[in-house]
Amino acid sequence: MYLTPFTSLAWAYQLHYYLCFRTHRRRPLFTSTAAQLTNLVSEICARHDYHALEYQPRPDQFRCLLSLQPAQAISKVLQTIKTNSSRECSQQFALAKPVWARGFLAKSVGRMRINAVRIYLEHQSKHHGYDSRMLPPVYRYRASEPVVLKAEHAVFELNHHLVLATCQRKGVFSSALGKVLSDYWLRVATERGFAIDQISVVPDHVHLVVRIIPRMSIEECVLLLMNNGQHFIGKNYLQALVEASINQLWEASVYAGTCGELTTALIKAWLSTSE
Repeated sequence: MYLTPFTSLAWAYQLHYYLCFRTHRRRPLFTSTAAQLTNLVSEICARHDYHALEYQPRPDQFRCLLSLQPAQAISKVLQTIKTNSSRECSQQFALAKPVWARGFLAKSVGRMRINAVRIYLEHQSKHHGYDSRMLPPVYRYRASEPVVLKAEHAVFELNHHLVLATCQRKGVFSSALGKVLSDYWLRVATERGFAIDQISVVPDHVHLVVRIIPRMSIEECVLLLMNNGQHFIGKNYLQALVEASINQLWEASVYAGTCGELTTALIKAWLSTSE
């Protein structure tokens, strides 16, 4: 059976990121032009379909809260903002280049804190009524020691809650099949440079908590999970798909939501107040 790889997906998403970048050598370049800098960055974000939720300009740095699309990678977003604003600042404010330092801070935030998401995944068996069974068709994984991810000139923590549904929501996974898929995904994550912190597999869908590096978009990460997972199951456990009468493992739709130690509402309120 040939299982067609996914190249595009339908998304339900809420992807919020707190970003901060500094001026070159921490020079206080925007003491009197903070408002103009905010307007400039706002225009750049609008041109590139970055939805700005809040800004906070400082003399030697710029802080913002952005809502992004699944295909937009943090590194590329920041490169676009910094490159365009540096050029415009040099022209409008007669600032010498480089305006911005190379590094940045990037943190995921969301409607829920990450601990609440972790608890939600832990209780999937009870949530779906499987906990009363003698052998519930559920598999759970949680990393005992989180994998350390690194990127040059960046401090980051980019957590995402993902939900993948099986094709036609058919009951494909047993606890045993959930385990072998999870073990395979962990190998894929190691090879492709992202981390899986938690997995909860029930028969017709999977929840994951993944962390990515700034140059990877969550769309790229999800396509790696779905296509590699589908290929692995089709190659080694084709009978599971035949018994479910489906010719694809996954629905071509995904939920992706960011989460972090702080919520979007808290960061937005903090950025909207001057220090």
